[in-house]
Amino acid sequence: MLSTRASRLLVRPIPQYVTRRLLATAVQNTKSFIPVIDFTQFREAAGQPERKQVADKIVSAFKESGFIYLSGHGIPASTIQNAFSKSADFFAMLSETKDTLSWEDPRSNRGYVTVGRERVTQSADPTEIAALRAKAPDCKESMEIGRDWDAQWKNQWPQESDAPQFKSTMLDFYQTCHDLHVYVMRSIALGLDLEEGFFDKKVDEQCHNLRLLSYPPIKTTLLQNEGQARAGSHSGLLMPYRINIPTPDDTVTDYGTLTLLFQDSVGGLEVKNPHTGRFIPATPVPGTIVVNVGDLLARWSNDVLRSTLHRVVAPPAKQISDTEAITPVRQSIAFFCNPNFSAEVACLPNCGAEAKYPPVNTEQYIVGRLAVTYS
Repeated sequence: MLSTRASRLLVRPIPQYVTRRLLATAVQNTKSFIPVIDFTQFREAAGQPERKQVADKIVSAFKESGFIYLSGHGIPASTIQNAFSKSADFFAMLSETKDTLSWEDPRSNRGYVTVGRERVTQSADPTEIAALRAKAPDCKESMEIGRDWDAQWKNQWPQESDAPQFKSTMLDFYQTCHDLHVYVMRSIALGLDLEEGFFDKKVDEQCHNLRLLSYPPIKTTLLQNEGQARAGSHSGLLMPYRINIPTPDDTVTDYGTLTLLFQDSVGGLEVKNPHTGRFIPATPVPGTIVVNVGDLLARWSNDVLRSTLHRVVAPPAKQISDTEAITPVRQSIAFFCNPNFSAEVACLPNCGAEAKYPPVNTEQYIVGRLAVTYS
């Protein structure tokens, strides 16, 4: 339990020059672990040898840390900004309106998820997850969007009058992200010495999940609760001065092939260095997308590619009284890329003589993970 004096030290404002210095150091340290890779050459190269150079860099990084910053990705900044703007408009709607669009079923994985409903953790035990949710719910809300032409599962769209151009913007952004996913998977195939189009017919059904995320302001006294976090693992108050309260069961990996993460300037993502066990901030780098390996791609590659533990933590807080501070609003957009739900994920032929995992059906794996996350 923190004393009042200790709590005041935790929320004391940090001089601006110190903040700038800390940020510069964080960016430098992050880039040494999560490299910035320019994808322009892969997208524009006339021949495979030039693309192979980029592919080898991407696969090397995914073997080492499982994460990269992707620059030169071809998505205009205006497109990303428009998606963020329409996302903010959605979360600004009345709670009563958003609640009519509620997430209902892991097989669908579509709709609005209110603050506290989801509990991100590596645990697969429904009882343990329910207890974690009751003690320390994740402080975020989200909107989940899937492919819009699905014959069985329909997206939960707000009325056009409530959120003008929201549907059209997100459908266009979904397609844009899928197209980038195909390109990156081709680079991975080349980097693993497979045919460049090896994954094309295994991801063409677009069984992905576009997740819009809003992290509302939260008082730091609430973040002092054991296990409390923005999403996933939390080690106390994530400010330049903090105490650490490890909660390793809250760190997460993603389920599918890749995740494309679009961050705002606030940031909050931290990646666990698999070699040292320390968490490293994935500080936002303008013009880049954070791309990481998911569980199914790691499984496909027989763990040649890493699905690395990560978490979202509360950013530095603003002082609002002698004893209290409040974190800023944060937004992010995650595009969770998946294989076709009909696809069988089994060890690739050139990723080890002996498979670590039995073959698994994509849909069964992902639906099973989602079922316990929201149970």
